[in-house]
Amino acid sequence: MAEKLVFLSDEYFRTVTDRPVFPQITGETIAQRFDTSLPVEAEPLESLIDDCRAIIDGSRHNGHPRFFGYVASPSTPAGGFADLLASTLNPSVTSWRSAPAPAQVERTVVRWLGSLIGYDDNAVGLLTSGGSMANLTALLIAHRAKAEHAVAQEGIANGAERMMIYVSAQVHMSIPKAADVLGLGQKSVRIIPSDDRFCFNAIALDEASKTDQRNNLKPFCVVASAGTAASGAVDPLAEIGDVARRHGLWFHIDGAYGAPAAMVKECKPRFAGLELADSVSLDPHKWLYTPVDCGCLLLRDAAAARKPFVAEGEYVKVHETAELESFAFWDYGIELSRRFRALKIWLTLKFYGARRIAEAIAEDMEMAKYMAQQIEADPEFELLAPVQLSICCFRYVPASLSDQMKSANNHEERENLHAELNRLNERIMHRMQRGGRAYLSNAMLCDTFALRACIINFRTTRADIDITLETVRQTARELEAEENS
Repeated sequence: MAEKLVFLSDEYFRTVTDRPVFPQITGETIAQRFDTSLPVEAEPLESLIDDCRAIIDGSRHNGHPRFFGYVASPSTPAGGFADLLASTLNPSVTSWRSAPAPAQVERTVVRWLGSLIGYDDNAVGLLTSGGSMANLTALLIAHRAKAEHAVAQEGIANGAERMMIYVSAQVHMSIPKAADVLGLGQKSVRIIPSDDRFCFNAIALDEASKTDQRNNLKPFCVVASAGTAASGAVDPLAEIGDVARRHGLWFHIDGAYGAPAAMVKECKPRFAGLELADSVSLDPHKWLYTPVDCGCLLLRDAAAARKPFVAEGEYVKVHETAELESFAFWDYGIELSRRFRALKIWLTLKFYGARRIAEAIAEDMEMAKYMAQQIEADPEFELLAPVQLSICCFRYVPASLSDQMKSANNHEERENLHAELNRLNERIMHRMQRGGRAYLSNAMLCDTFALRACIINFRTTRADIDITLETVRQTARELEAEENS
């Protein structure tokens, strides 16, 4: 089994660039293959290997150099084989007592990540399933740090004032979702308009906080983005940190996608102010090329981090007295059972080195800039947002619609043409996603449907960018021809 599965893995790494990005298969065909009855008896190994090949063939390939959807990075051999070893060992990394070496490796990796992005060389924290869980945990810690009553005993409803969280219009969906899960309610999330670069408006934040205080609301947290999911915008972190300090707000930075770009020397000024945050989330499984699942929450104040997680129960009682040996991750997060996520980050950083990973991130950003240049040079394309990291948002604008928009006489006519362009680009995206040659996702930017390319792949070249843009053109012409037939 080991020999055959390692061969499959090696074969996949060697052939991923030759596969269609999305499987050329229907849901019905996949269901016929895998929606089977429970196996009562053992099946032959060869049959199982055939099934594994079919699973590979029926998957979307995030490692393909023209997969630009969402924020899903490729794996590396180092990450893949680290996961195999972690699952073979199968520790539950709840505490040092449960998994001495894995617990220490995770604590070391957390410290490394804090240092890599320029946050804090001695950061504490833990690895999570992803950015959503890291953000949820951060907001829980922030709320308990700023609440004026004993929430753990009395509950949120007993607070006299509604406690407010401030976010930009580009905030990730995990933040309002976290407010809901924590019982604060989505009305506690105050959305601040973004500027023309889709960044947080710090002046508007300051005014909103003052207004809410006058209206007997209690501001307690602001969430900035170090790379938004839609366009990759980096908020003015230093300005927001200054507002947070003056208003006594917990300052959380959602860097799930973009924070690793702070490793790149030329990018460091863009992340000025990151070091001011009370907490930072980032996902190594996004832009550090490690396998899912692997998020991280970094914290500066260990005491504040532990406040919401006072654990009781004989089965978690710590008997060790040495500081290192009494450490428990349940003091910093929601999960008790936790898999050994740190090994894939540890092995990836050890095997490739931080310098090479930073170079790969810089190369991804160069690819995004190149795509933007090609788009701006082509009258059939329109760039919809500045490229700040490695996300490029654009749309296809056929000459016929472009001419009509220029000659439109009234607002209603322009709105109708705008809606038609949105529908066209949505159809282009869907057909490309299923076509297998290149894969784009979408973003809504000021009511405009954008084709979105998120480039976080060390295999991507300029030729892949050119092929992707040509595929957009070809797809648009196919749709036009179908409409006219």
